[in-house]
Formats: sequence, structure tokens, C-alpha cells
Amino acid sequence: MQTGRLLGSGRTADVYEIDGAWVMRRYRDGWCDAAAEAAVMDHVRGHGCPAPGVRTATRGDLEMERLSGPTMPEAMLQGRLGPQEAGELPARLLRELHALPARDSSDPAVRVLHLDLHPLDVIMTAEGPKVIDWATAEEGAPGLDRGMSAVILAQVAVVGEPRVDGVRALPAAVPAGQRGTSALTEECLTQALRRREENPTMSEREDELLGEAEALIRRTTSRTGCGR
Repeated sequence: MQTGRLLGSGRTADVYEIDGAWVMRRYRDGWCDAAAEAAVMDHVRGHGCPAPGVRTATRGDLEMERLSGPTMPEAMLQGRLGPQEAGELPARLLRELHALPARDSSDPAVRVLHLDLHPLDVIMTAEGPKVIDWATAEEGAPGLDRGMSAVILAQVAVVGEPRVDGVRALPAAVPAGQRGTSALTEECLTQALRRREENPTMSEREDELLGEAEALIRRTTSRTGCGR
């Protein structure tokens, strides 16, 4: 498919301009099934989740709504998003996602999981925050989703980027107050840490800090009564 200028590049894909309303996310080396990702996005968006709209998708290309606004870290650095709101936002987005029905499973305990929800995947648009990058989505226990987000946020916190107030509080905010099947249990945390360790896109520095990130999660969640 014909594309315009390159807008940005991530670990697994490049995003190109198409026109004023749409962009093309093109995966490298068959990293992701963009058509499957689009199906998940259509499902959650149809149930009220703030995901971008999808126009077309193939195995490697995803044509989706172009979003306008800063990422969560950019909004924090600009002072447009305070520490308390920044801490609560990922947890709220996960809570709202996990309230939706699964796409494939009929098990009431199973929900759609993003499995990579972190501040860079939240765009602060004029209509409100929208969640991008659904390539890792699958169905399962919500606690695993909270575990993955907590681990990613803890890695950001121990690295110290972005250097804004409140960033070290983010890992605890994700599991705080959750109970039952949505709780961040020891099993979910262990599974999330293992998945993160096996992620081939992680840098050597991120691998090195995984133990420190785990320690931060355990310190912060022990004060809120989570992670047990």
C-alpha cells in the first residue's frame, strides 16, 4: 500500500502518514498479525474502549485513525497531567478494558488483555486518552494485564525516565484497590516478569533492571495490600 512520510518508528513497526485522518502502521519482519490486531481493536472500540478506529488491515499493515495529542509522558513533562492523575490513568484504563466482554472466550472470568499498556501507549487527545499498540493483546486473567503494566512502569521508574514528579508511584497505582479475579496475585506477577524477561525487544539495560523493577513493585504493593 502507498504511504507518505515516516511519522515515527518503534521497536517492531514504523508509522507512516497516509492523509490527514489516517496513518499506516507497518510491522517489520512479520512481527505481528496486523489483521488480528485490528479485529481486537474493532471489538474493544465497539464496546466503548478508547482505541483508534481501523480502516483496513493486512498481515503486516494496519491503517488506523490518526490521533492528535501528546503521549502521557509528554503531557506530564508539559505539566498538563499531574502526578496523581498520571498514577490513576493507566489503572482506570485497565479497569475499563477488563469490564468489557471477551471476544472469543465465553468464560466470564476471561477478558481482553492489552499486555503492554504503559504511558507511551496512551495518547492524550482532545476527546480524552486513547490506547494504542494492541499487537500483544490476548484473552486471559485481568491480573496478568495489571502485572505486565506494573512491570513495565517499574522499569521506567527505576531508569528514571521521564524525569517527572510521581513516576515512581505509577507501578503501585496499577494494582491498587483491585480484588478477586482482577487482582495482581503472586502468580500473575511471576508470569508477567517471566514474559517481560523473554521479550526479545527489550534492551540489555532493561534486562539488567528487571530485578530492581520487581523489588520496587513488591515494596510499593506491600503497602497497598496487593500482590498477594
